[in-house]
Amino acid sequence: MQKLNLQQSLQQKLSPQQIQFIKLLQITTAELEARIQEEIAENPALEEGKEEIFDFETNQEENENNAFSDDENNINEDFEEENNEETEYETNEDTNEDDLSLDEYLELEEESYKTQDNNYSQDDEVKSLPLASETTFLEFLETQLGYLKLSEKEQIIGKQLIGSLDNDGYLRREIKAIIGDIALNHYIDVSEKEVESVLKKIQQFDPPGVAARNLQECLLIQLKRKKIEEIHTEAEKKILDCAIKVIEDNFDEFTKKHYEKIERRLNISEDELKAVLKLITKLNPKPGNSSSSESGGSQHIIPDFIVTNNNGKLEIMLNARNAPQLRISPSFAEMLEDYQKNKRQDKSVRETITFVKQKLDAAKWFIDAIKQRQETLLKTMQAIATHQYEFFLEGDETKLKPMILKDIAEKVGMDISTVSRVVSSKTVQTEFGVYPLKYFFSEGIATDEGEEASSREVKAKLKELVDNEDKRDPLSDEKLEKMLKDEGYHIARRTVAKYREQLGIPVARLRKQI
Repeated sequence: MQKLNLQQSLQQKLSPQQIQFIKLLQITTAELEARIQEEIAENPALEEGKEEIFDFETNQEENENNAFSDDENNINEDFEEENNEETEYETNEDTNEDDLSLDEYLELEEESYKTQDNNYSQDDEVKSLPLASETTFLEFLETQLGYLKLSEKEQIIGKQLIGSLDNDGYLRREIKAIIGDIALNHYIDVSEKEVESVLKKIQQFDPPGVAARNLQECLLIQLKRKKIEEIHTEAEKKILDCAIKVIEDNFDEFTKKHYEKIERRLNISEDELKAVLKLITKLNPKPGNSSSSESGGSQHIIPDFIVTNNNGKLEIMLNARNAPQLRISPSFAEMLEDYQKNKRQDKSVRETITFVKQKLDAAKWFIDAIKQRQETLLKTMQAIATHQYEFFLEGDETKLKPMILKDIAEKVGMDISTVSRVVSSKTVQTEFGVYPLKYFFSEGIATDEGEEASSREVKAKLKELVDNEDKRDPLSDEKLEKMLKDEGYHIARRTVAKYREQLGIPVARLRKQI
């Protein structure tokens, strides 16, 4: 037997305008420029230029939806609260069908904010640049391939090999797999010998060491190239030959730092071994990462903020690209007036008026959203600069104070999710360099004085201890833990290991030098 039940519930909805504002908030300066150009291309009512004020009728309900002067936290709280709550309020049957529920939006948004994250760590940082290089690594190699006098078959092999390189410039795939790819994509049968022959030619390309199959081969290619292309004295030739023998015949001992064995096998002195190691450590272990400079391409970071020190007073500015001049098209606004004055209000005219109003409202909303973005960014950066005032004065990372997202959210009166979106992918230009905003967030560690030190301060101290250690007998993590406790920083050995790895410092055994 079927029954009809009436259930009251309160659902939180995010309008398309709110969703777009959130996305505008978290994009970078470079991405904002592209987003503005996209909006101008799609909306004829929006154009670049000094803003003008127009009086035109708009749908009151849409204006209320588009107003960003309302409490900003109403948007962000939608991300933090439950989707459905039982309530005594009446249900709203006039909900806009275009609105998304919280669950629907979170399913669509791949980069949604995780509410349990109240802090950033260096491990979580994604090292990426806002703008790509003008000439890609693969394009640079293919250009060099075109200089060789190769047959059509060899050209196909060469392009397949270049396309199989990873970001570090290594060929990690097996030759047999390359042969299979060529057969599948080009219907050509090639032998291992033919692929090896083309690979040897590519390994002579710039940057040196490219297309190596492992680190040993990468270093060996660079050393042999030095021997052929550079002029050396007799003493330099001996050191270079020894370096080749170390990598070619004693690579396992080299990686394990068994230097005494290498000295005995090559019959060289300790000073000669030092010169060999110095030569090897100057080689590039990741030739793919140097391709942009070699190829003439360029990479740029566009800072979102600029902070300057004016006699102890911090002056904070938004990058000018964050404040574009946008306005509603005068001709489009006049068009609406003309249509409204038209005495013949048939169906087509009414539809045209509705369309023009929608475009005008969308343009007005977009201009308001850009202004709101500017205010939110600047307000958040001012709070960060105030909290980390001493760092922005001196640039000393030991002056960084413990700071988490919640600290800034409380200062600016915003939700944590808003601060998260502002911080994400944003950078600030200071007198000491360009820093990602995530750099200024770190956890606190208790000291003997009962105060809190930032994890960056502890890392700086850890790096100082490692830099000043006896390289013949490097400090173990246990010894580093004890020395840090003597300095007043109480952290566990596993935390020492974690910070050491984040700083890119190898274990004690691999730091050993002669």
